[in-house]
Amino acid sequence: MSKLRSFFEISSYGIYESWDEKSKSLPQIKSFTTKVPAELDIEFGFILNAKKAKGKRLEWAIYHPNIHDKNGEPMEPFEGEVYVRNNDWDFYLGDTIWEPVHDKAGDWIMQIKCDGKVVAKKTFDLSVEYGDGEIQFWKNRGF
Repeated sequence: MSKLRSFFEISSYGIYESWDEKSKSLPQIKSFTTKVPAELDIEFGFILNAKKAKGKRLEWAIYHPNIHDKNGEPMEPFEGEVYVRNNDWDFYLGDTIWEPVHDKAGDWIMQIKCDGKVVAKKTFDLSVEYGDGEIQFWKNRGF
């Protein structure tokens, strides 16, 4: 009997509408991009589609620039795990910018592993320089 091979694909990435992690619905994409303005409350990340992977454990991590906690200590990467719920399943991995904004600029690397192998990885470049331009265009269009 042949073994089913799991398949993973990033179906969208970039800037999303605000997301409520308690909601069953995933956030809606606003702009496909890896260049994200370092602005308060902006939501960014990616959606991973997992096929033929029901029950598999996914380990996720968000590596951020030199962000400090309330005591001024450097924070560890954000990490966690989740189990694939069915054989055609979507998972959102993302974050948002909070105060103070100045220490959030830089590369944010988001990755997901399955069985010790990286199955999805995306680097987002957060910068105050991206406050105008393409992102501003989408805001003005009401998207």
